[in-house]
Amino acid sequence: MFDIAYAQGAPGVGGPGPIMTIVPFILIFAIMYFMVIRPQQKKAKDHRELLGKLKKNDEVMTSGGIYGKVVDLKETVVTIEVAPNVRIRVARPQISAVLSAEKAPAKEGKE
Repeated sequence: MFDIAYAQGAPGVGGPGPIMTIVPFILIFAIMYFMVIRPQQKKAKDHRELLGKLKKNDEVMTSGGIYGKVVDLKETVVTIEVAPNVRIRVARPQISAVLSAEKAPAKEGKE
């Protein structure tokens, strides 16, 4: 009889509140945002700007590693000359880098 009384005497310990269970998820999302999502968005924005500034006679490299000079631009297709009289058409998003743009006359700076 005394054994039952001792077993029922201590009240149960309460668990953490609902806010304390949500805080780790918020922290994980914040870390993922600053480490993964935000840099990807910045890189995509830079690539869109690169494609928007693309013009004829730019030396470019495709995502497949093909180097060439832009000879024609359309909305979704870029024609690249990879050798004399050898032209290929690639999708505009496949241009990964502009190696050298057509240079404007250089301003004279400090000597």
